[in-house]
Amino acid sequence: MQFSESLKKNYDFQNVYKTGKSYANKYLVMYVVENHSDKNRLGISVSKKVGNSVVRHRVTRLIRESYRLHENIFNSGLDIVVIARNSASRVSYEEIESALLHLAKLHHIIKLYFYHD
Repeated sequence: MQFSESLKKNYDFQNVYKTGKSYANKYLVMYVVENHSDKNRLGISVSKKVGNSVVRHRVTRLIRESYRLHENIFNSGLDIVVIARNSASRVSYEEIESALLHLAKLHHIIKLYFYHD
């Protein structure tokens, strides 16, 4: 992730949960809060309810790759936490990508000149 870092510390996640705004769809929940820097920080949370470790890591990789391929269209200076719902364990990359971009549009964190074919 060229323009972004990972959100790793528990207190960073807690701060995003407490102060951030959230939107959800069928597969993902996204919390967003400004971090007053020039980089985005992405945190991904996949609960044990989603599946075993193989399934959880697959969902994490799908979310991270979806973000990585589209990070150039995201606004800068944000802490973003993406939480996978149980239904995310059974879907393809394209559905995760679509869900991530849908939530980004709801949050208005995609640059205005972006359009999707």
